[in-house]
Amino acid sequence: MVFSSILFLFRFMPAAFAIYYLVPKRFKNFTLLVLSLIFYSWGEAKYFPVMIASIVVDYTASGLIESHRDNKLICRLGLIYSVVFNLGMLGFFKYTNFFVGNLNALFGLSLPTISFVLPLGISFYTFQTMSYTIDVYLGKVKAERNIIDFGAFVVLFPQLIAGPIVRYTDINRELKERQINLPQIQDGIKLFILGLGSKVLIANNVGALWTEIEAIGAGEGFLSISTPLAWMAVFAYSLQIYFDFSGYSLMAIGLGKMLGFEFPKNFDFPYISRSFTEFWRRWHMTLGSWFREYLYIPLGGNRVSKSRLYFNLFVVWAATGFWHGASWNFIFWGLFFFVFLVIERMGFKQVLERHSAFSHVYVIFFLLLSWALFAVTDLGMLGDLFTRMFVPVGGVDWIYYLRNYIVVFILGTVLSTPALKGLYLRLEKNNVFCLVFFGAIFLASTAYLVDATYNPFLYFRF
Repeated sequence: MVFSSILFLFRFMPAAFAIYYLVPKRFKNFTLLVLSLIFYSWGEAKYFPVMIASIVVDYTASGLIESHRDNKLICRLGLIYSVVFNLGMLGFFKYTNFFVGNLNALFGLSLPTISFVLPLGISFYTFQTMSYTIDVYLGKVKAERNIIDFGAFVVLFPQLIAGPIVRYTDINRELKERQINLPQIQDGIKLFILGLGSKVLIANNVGALWTEIEAIGAGEGFLSISTPLAWMAVFAYSLQIYFDFSGYSLMAIGLGKMLGFEFPKNFDFPYISRSFTEFWRRWHMTLGSWFREYLYIPLGGNRVSKSRLYFNLFVVWAATGFWHGASWNFIFWGLFFFVFLVIERMGFKQVLERHSAFSHVYVIFFLLLSWALFAVTDLGMLGDLFTRMFVPVGGVDWIYYLRNYIVVFILGTVLSTPALKGLYLRLEKNNVFCLVFFGAIFLASTAYLVDATYNPFLYFRF
């Protein structure tokens, strides 16, 4: 079940919130746990035991650590128990076939692959629960004694399948004591509708262009399209993935507010960045924070020699790429950013800071290349796409697509910047404006969902 669906909007969400608001305060976490498990199991009941196992393992591991603080060996065993389980589960479901395929290709073997559907959100909730056990081990937070409260944290449905990656330290107080009032619910509804509009009205519409060109690439090949169309398709994908993921994150944050939780911000207009260093402070902020806190700093961070620093960055960005998918293009995508981040650390960032226009062009140009690398998993097709992008071939095919998508291109470009933020913040205080504006977005999004069959969510495969 996804947020941008008629099933969620008009069945699950009204029923879930009605039940949640009506139950007494002492039963709210239990209600949230049950509702979240129903939400998760709706389309994938077979993975229900996996979710329960995740709750039980990290609950028992943290309890073991908390009750044996004076015994370092037992504490370490508790941490290893949690980390091995979480990474093992993630590795089995997400990366088994990747390693089997590469072993077969490398050594000429015929090892069988495993056929199964990747559990929804596994990359997100394994990192989330693993960070909790690590924080308990480091003494940053006390272990949760109430398994109902802990289970509610793990499976909290707004952020369960696509983030933001909410750490226990972000909401542990709210799990015990949270206030739910009308202004907070109103703010949550506004954020949810903005996220819904971003996902449905922008990401879905502009993404249709990339999907059509991708199909041409898989059939006739990317070499059959013109160079302007190749660049236009990659630009469409860059808008799709931003509004798709940021929109879904915004819906999650809005739903969290409606439940009484404050989730961390996940996007902050990343396309206005003037360096890749800045971009990764603005894009998927909770993932960047996770890798910095639990991988980069334990490796030594930047308080090491230059050679060690570059090694740390290499490990972090290879892991970041691999986290996104079990394919070489994702690893290359992560290392693509590693190269530019190293270049910027070596002094190029100072050049970018002195030349505003150049820095924006630099970021957008290479970001488009990175999204091409991210979008195409077949390396042969990727090579054809880059060939068409950089070996110019004319044509008129791009004119047809530009005529059909020019409006959503302009809208997506403007809304990916804070150009209208000030105006929105002023108008948002007017109740009549809110009623008309948010009502129109919700009605338009609903109409689209009722009529359309194209409603992908890119981060489901991660």
